[in-house]
Amino acid sequence: MNIAFYSVTGQTQRFVQKTGLPATEIDDANPLIAMNAPYILIVPSYDDYMMDAVIDFLGYQNNAHWLKGVAGGGNRNFNDLYIHTAKDIARGLAVSVIFDFEFNGTPSDVQNFKKAVQAIESKIH
Repeated sequence: MNIAFYSVTGQTQRFVQKTGLPATEIDDANPLIAMNAPYILIVPSYDDYMMDAVIDFLGYQNNAHWLKGVAGGGNRNFNDLYIHTAKDIARGLAVSVIFDFEFNGTPSDVQNFKKAVQAIESKIH
């Protein structure tokens, strides 16, 4: 399963690196990357105006079509705003939030995320 991710502070990037899964980073300078295959999107929790690159990425070619789920990173201290970006994207594109983690995730988070990805892969194949 492909992974696409966006990282502002590096927390999301560190989580993705810990998974060891193949991943494509969404870049502010050029977010127009065509995925062309099923993928999971991982995003941090930030204000909508900071997610312009992600919105551009999702609107590019068939990226919205290939999206199979969203994972969100954040800080539980922010209560209702915890993983709000992932929730908003999932709701807008009619996919599920498949996983959430705090900061850059724990070893347990990494293992559980991989299990969630495998579950989605098994539904596709």
